Amino acid sequence: MTGRGYAVGHLRDVQMGPQVQHYMERIESTFEPFGGEWVVHGTRPEVVEGSWPGDLVIIAFPSVAAARDWFDSPAYQDICHLRSEHSDSRVVLLEGVPPGYRAADTIAKLFA
Repeated sequence: MTGRGYAVGHLRDVQMGPQVQHYMERIESTFEPFGGEWVVHGTRPEVVEGSWPGDLVIIAFPSVAAARDWFDSPAYQDICHLRSEHSDSRVVLLEGVPPGYRAADTIAKLFA
C-alpha cells in the first residue's frame, strides 16, 4: 500500500493584491474534486534549526496520482499563474509513507 500524496509549496516574497486574493478564493474548488484537503496553510513555520524564508503550504491527496491530476487540471492551470507571477514559489508533489512505516525497516532492507 502506498502513502498519501502531497502538494507542497514554498512561497517567498508574496505580493498580496487582487491576483493573489483571486487565487486564494478559487484554489479550494480546484483541489476538492481530487480529494485534496489543507494540511498547512496561512501559518509561518517555527524555525528551530537553520533558516526558512517564506511560507509553507501543504495539501494532502489520497495519492500522488490524485495530486498530479489536480496540478495538471484545467481548473488549477487556469489560476496557478496568479500565484507564480506574484511570488517566488516552488511546488513539489510527493508520496507520503504508507501506514505503519518504520525508518528502521528501510535501513534494515538497505543493509541486508
